[in-house]
Amino acid sequence: MTDGYSPTWRRITIVILRPLLYGLLKRDWRGRGNVPREGGVIIAANHISESDPLALAHFVYESGRYPVYLAKSTLFDVPVFRSVLRGTGQIPVYRDRADAALALRDAEDALRRGECLMFYPEGSCTRDPELWPMTGQTGVARMALKTGAKVVPVASWGAHELLPYTKTEKTGLAGTLKRGFHPFPRKTMRVVAGPPVDLSKYAGEPLTKTVLRAATDDIMREIAGLLGELRGEEPPAELYDHHKVLEQRRAAAERGERGEDAS
Repeated sequence: MTDGYSPTWRRITIVILRPLLYGLLKRDWRGRGNVPREGGVIIAANHISESDPLALAHFVYESGRYPVYLAKSTLFDVPVFRSVLRGTGQIPVYRDRADAALALRDAEDALRRGECLMFYPEGSCTRDPELWPMTGQTGVARMALKTGAKVVPVASWGAHELLPYTKTEKTGLAGTLKRGFHPFPRKTMRVVAGPPVDLSKYAGEPLTKTVLRAATDDIMREIAGLLGELRGEEPPAELYDHHKVLEQRRAAAERGERGEDAS
């Protein structure tokens, strides 16, 4: 084992997955030179499908780095996954438990060891009806500002045609997608990496909610801009806030119920 992973396990995944992905998917890759070849780095990407982690991992590997994801801790309880995840150095995330802080600590340690960590700042596949990135959670900004690691923004497009996310909105572009796995005809995975996000204005600042929110917004705007390049469209001026939308829907439902009671 080397720094928490097995070189043998990493080689096994490369031997199996690399030819599989080359055969399954076509590629339109841009900006691989923006992924640093060494040192701890955070790859921050948009999330449109449960299949885009493999497409993104392929892009990052061919850019010269082995991708390390933060994976749900429950996956480490499944025997068939446990050996692979631990052997390749993936990091478990413990949700809704006191252990959640340990995942961030382990991620920070991995960055200091020089690992390439893969993050989806949105926290889940986008719920934006047009599949633009949502507002992000602040974990990426916190780790970057705490460790000094670079944040490389990455946008991908095409995985939604291979395997649409089942919980997207039923309107807009998302509403036009056919559910299920669609490997044929071969789909093109379009991926672009931009230069590291400039977070220098936050250096040395206390990691307050305001600072983390502003840094996160900078990261998400960079990702949205890159996605606009891939799509040939202008990203929305204001990113979709899923929590705000849910609150608005709950408020509307409560107003409706009160109206019915009054009648």
